[in-house]
Amino acid sequence: DTMMVAAVNPNTGKALLFNIPRDTRTRLVKRGYDDKINHAYAYDGIAGAVATVEHFIDVPIDYYVQVNMEGFESVVDLMGGVDVVNPFAFDYEGRSFAEGPLHLDGEMALKYSRMRFEDPRGDFGRNERQRQVLRDLFRRTGSIGGIASFQDVLRAASEHVRTNLTFQQMQSLFLNYRTRIAAIDSTEVQGQGARIGGIYYYQVGDAERERLHDAVK
Repeated sequence: DTMMVAAVNPNTGKALLFNIPRDTRTRLVKRGYDDKINHAYAYDGIAGAVATVEHFIDVPIDYYVQVNMEGFESVVDLMGGVDVVNPFAFDYEGRSFAEGPLHLDGEMALKYSRMRFEDPRGDFGRNERQRQVLRDLFRRTGSIGGIASFQDVLRAASEHVRTNLTFQQMQSLFLNYRTRIAAIDSTEVQGQGARIGGIYYYQVGDAERERLHDAVK
C-alpha cells in the first residue's frame, strides 16, 4: 500500500524522494476511470501502477522496484540497522518506540515503517517514517565495502524484490551514484480529503500535480 517516487541527479548531487498517498484519486490508465491510486497495482499489477504514476505526475518512470516488506528486515540487518528520529513515542505490535533518536534492527525498522493508525497524521506520518528509513539506508550504502558486499545485499533482497533493473544497472547505480548523491530531498503531496459516493479519497489539484512534475524534472 505504499508508493514512492525517486528521482536521482548525479550531476547536481541530489535526489528527490516522495510518497504518493494511497487514497489519491487519479485516472487508472489501464482501467480508464478514476479511483484510488493504490488500486492501480491491485487491479493491473506493476504495469498498471507504473502507467498510472506516469500519468499522475506526467513524467516517464524508467525503473521500478516492487518490494515485499518482509524481505526488508534482512536488508536492514545486513546494512547494520538504521538510525531515525522518532517524532513521538508509540507502541506497535508488542514493541515500544521512544521519542527521539533510535537505532533500529530489521524487525523494529519494519514495524516503525508500518504503524499508521496511532499516528496523528495517519498515512502521511507513516510515509515520513518510511522516508527516514530509506534515507538512512541510502546513507549506509557509502560504507559497504565493495561488489562482494553489494552482492550479499542483493542476495538477501532477491527473493523479496521484483525490478526491471538489470544486475549491471544496479551495480552501476551502486558504484557510481552513491558517491555523488550528497542530499536526499523530500516533499509531501498536498491535497484535500473528500468523500465521493461515500468513499474517502485524497484529491490532488492540477497545480499540485504540476509542482510535482517540475520537482521531478
